[in-house]
Parts: sequence; structure tokens; C-alpha cells
Amino acid sequence: MAYRLTGNDADAQDLVQEVLVRVRRGLETYRPGSLEGWLSRITTNAFLDEVRRRRRRPTVALPDDPERVLAGTEDADASLAATTLPDDVQDAIRALPDDFRAAVVMCDVVGLTYEEIAAELGIPIGTVRSRIHRGRAVLRGVLVR
Repeated sequence: MAYRLTGNDADAQDLVQEVLVRVRRGLETYRPGSLEGWLSRITTNAFLDEVRRRRRRPTVALPDDPERVLAGTEDADASLAATTLPDDVQDAIRALPDDFRAAVVMCDVVGLTYEEIAAELGIPIGTVRSRIHRGRAVLRGVLVR
């Protein structure tokens, strides 16, 4: 879910680290229930917090350094190919507005229901439906070209 929300591996790893820190802090107040839902909510909130922070303090990304990339094994490559989306689809998801991206990823990639998405994002179910509909329409327009 972190990779789909952020759109790249480095940001996804940072997001997961932030989520783990928040999980550690929140363990004392966690009430048994849906652990997956709790983790999903923390991930989504951490992602949206980071998006807001970046809007306040824009940064310039460093160029990729191909000399520092390690070659992967065949098993890792096969595993990555099975779990990644094609570049054009990932680019289209990354180009979506943040609100649409969160809703579309939670629905179409993670597989949450509209009710679960509404609860996690703290928005009405009608808003979830409209964001998913509009996000899919944008994706369709970009990918059909």
C-alpha cells in the first residue's frame, strides 16, 4: 500500500518507517480489533501528512545514480515483476491528485470496500465514491491514449 500511495520505492520505504514509528507509539492505546484496518489507517494518515509537509516545504529531488544500484537476483526480479504495475500505469497513478490517488489505491490495489475507505480517510462514503469515480476517469483518459 505504501508503494502504491507514494509511487516510488524510496518514498515507500520512508513511509513504512514512519508507520512503524507510529505503530510503536500507538501500541499502548491500541484496542483489539482489525489490525489490518488500524495499520492501513496509520499508513494513509502518514502519507497524507507527508504530502501536506511537502507542500509547505518543497524539495528538489537528487538525480538517480545508476553506479550505486546493485544487481538483483532472478528470484527478486521475478518477485518484483509479479507485484509491480507497468510503468505507464504507475506513472498515471502517481499523476493523480493526492485525494483521488489515496481512494483509488485503497480500492483498486489494496481491495478495501468503500465503507472501509470512508472510515480510514474520515470522509463520507459518497465522497469516496466520487473520488474513485473521478480518479478512474482520469486514469482511463491518460491510459487510453
